[in-house]
Amino acid sequence: MPGTESRRRAHLVGSIPADDAADAMRLAVEHLPGRLDHLPDGETGERSQWIMNVLDDFRHHPALEITRPGDFSGYDTVPRYRVRRGERLYGATLDLGITAAARASYPVYREQRAAGVRGFQVGIPGAIDLALFTFGPTGVLRYERPFAEALAIAMHEVHRDDVVFQVELPAELVLLTRAPRPARRALAGLLAGRVAALALGAPRGARFGAHLCLGDLNHRALGAPSDAQPLVELANALVERWPASRPLQYVHLPLAAGAEPPVVDPAFYRPLRGLRPGGVRVVAGYAHEEQDLGTQRRVRDQVEDAVGARVDVSTSCGLGRRDRAGAIAAMDRIRTLLDD
Repeated sequence: MPGTESRRRAHLVGSIPADDAADAMRLAVEHLPGRLDHLPDGETGERSQWIMNVLDDFRHHPALEITRPGDFSGYDTVPRYRVRRGERLYGATLDLGITAAARASYPVYREQRAAGVRGFQVGIPGAIDLALFTFGPTGVLRYERPFAEALAIAMHEVHRDDVVFQVELPAELVLLTRAPRPARRALAGLLAGRVAALALGAPRGARFGAHLCLGDLNHRALGAPSDAQPLVELANALVERWPASRPLQYVHLPLAAGAEPPVVDPAFYRPLRGLRPGGVRVVAGYAHEEQDLGTQRRVRDQVEDAVGARVDVSTSCGLGRRDRAGAIAAMDRIRTLLDD
């Protein structure tokens, strides 16, 4: 069962509205002292909107040309590309910015180790997600491979014993929420198999977490399930297929949707009874600063009653789409929910 430790832990998904990595990490350890296992660098500046800066930079990639301009104001205004006639796309030509950001932030993380954190968290978008957002649905089958190769290169360049790679999976989860209920288990297995293959591109012994995501562009979700069943199907499939040589340490489940707080209906959380995490920690993403504390505690109790154990606490996604005051309020809410 999850939560073999009786004490709940805190988790931050990645982005924090801060001036730089040092400011972000300082905020995190100040507001969640001694309760964070893994410390992200805050994904500050142009990285605050997940992979949108990478998609924007593809305007300058010699093998790509834009087919749909976009300003990132919504999910339907993300730029879209195609491979130029006579060109091919190779992983070695795709700089996703992961290596440079991690190398710049790692020394700052080392300065915070005295705060009790156990690892440096590096966000890794899924290869399917990169292909989908870059080329659209028709590009997933054609271009997943070069993105997986580029991610493997980055993971080999960044890997250290205290690095934890967090694979971030909005496309997979949103697709599952939109699939007919009878088809979800088979689809979850197919998608989880591709994510497990991506993990095998990392060095042997590399540690991982999985962030199931509903999207948070401009603090708006891309999908919203009617209950937790799609999350359970994908989490179980990931745990079942994950390679033992690259340990999966946690699975994060989004239980709110962007600016919308979590629902209070216990029926929403009932499918969590089917969660089979084995030794993988479960992180519940329900903390939300705009929902009153009493309601948040009821949600926590409903989640843990369904799971059958205490689970770790997080928001549904990163904090980078909030302002600084909102992000601090969210971290303080996480801290409050850690204890009875």
